[in-house]
Amino acid sequence: MARTPKIRNMEQFAEASGLSRPTVSKFFNDPNSVRPSTRKKIEEALERFDYRPNIYAINQNRRLTKTIGIVVPYLSDPFFGEMVRNLEQKCVAAGYSPSLFSSNGSAEHEGKIFDALRSMKPSGVLLAPLGRLSNQDAVAAFCQDVPTVLFDSNIKDVGMAFVGSDNAQFTTLMVEYLYRSGEPPALLEMKTPPNPNSRKRRQGYINSMKDHGLEPEIVQIDGEGWALEDIGYEGGLRALASGAFKSRTVLCSNDRLAIGFLAACHEKGLKVGLAPDADIRVAGQDDHPFSRFTYPQLTTIAQDYDAISSRSVEVLLESVKSETTTEVRPDTFFEGKLIMRKSA
Repeated sequence: MARTPKIRNMEQFAEASGLSRPTVSKFFNDPNSVRPSTRKKIEEALERFDYRPNIYAINQNRRLTKTIGIVVPYLSDPFFGEMVRNLEQKCVAAGYSPSLFSSNGSAEHEGKIFDALRSMKPSGVLLAPLGRLSNQDAVAAFCQDVPTVLFDSNIKDVGMAFVGSDNAQFTTLMVEYLYRSGEPPALLEMKTPPNPNSRKRRQGYINSMKDHGLEPEIVQIDGEGWALEDIGYEGGLRALASGAFKSRTVLCSNDRLAIGFLAACHEKGLKVGLAPDADIRVAGQDDHPFSRFTYPQLTTIAQDYDAISSRSVEVLLESVKSETTTEVRPDTFFEGKLIMRKSA
């Protein structure tokens, strides 16, 4: 049985359907704008060839700018600052002008950014959504209107693609190292983390501890929002004062919590590190730009900033230029790298 040829763009679909390219384009802009017999012919061809047009590429009257929107939860967060720096460079190198926005931890402000971007008619958007705090219906509606690739924080089946880190691998790798080099770690996390990546890291920690035949020890601290260093410091002081940690090794859910927790350890007079006379080991995750400058320097898992930014821009521009979309949203997850420093 002969295979149905793969249709890759609208020109090929028009030729295979026996219709002109303008007629097919007219149908996709408004199915009621063509004669019923033509509409029936196109619909039969769509079923036969399983062609799914890219609504962004065929909507020629949008007169797209050469702008790429970049949206992050907190532009003042050095992690997002570093990610934006990488994304910005990649966009400029590809001939596009990046336009930066920060949601400032507010779902309402995130929605206003979406409205502003719609009016700008960018070629596409690179979006790190608030995640748990986002109005997910609003995010999904925006991604239907504007070509959007999500990065860092994933929302299932939303956007053209997702590019980020394998967060479960982060904690698996760190637990393996900490267990191999000393006492197995307790996990310090927020009860209500703003970023959904924390949930994946917790699950990676639980699975890794059980794989080693160990009982997971999770210490949760109070706090809302993105002031993570303050939360790590205040929550760390309370946890240390109450004797919440059975283990003398603490793995923090992210580096910003770890930076606050290190301050709490110093205030309590605890010596942090690997030395025989040390009281506690502390590790984080993300390789935050400031993690090299804590005292002692923070052991962590490094995100691959360059790979994530490169792939995000590549996928977005490929999708914008193409006239087809994929049945399954392509997701890319990059593994982290262990960075051993003096804190653990």
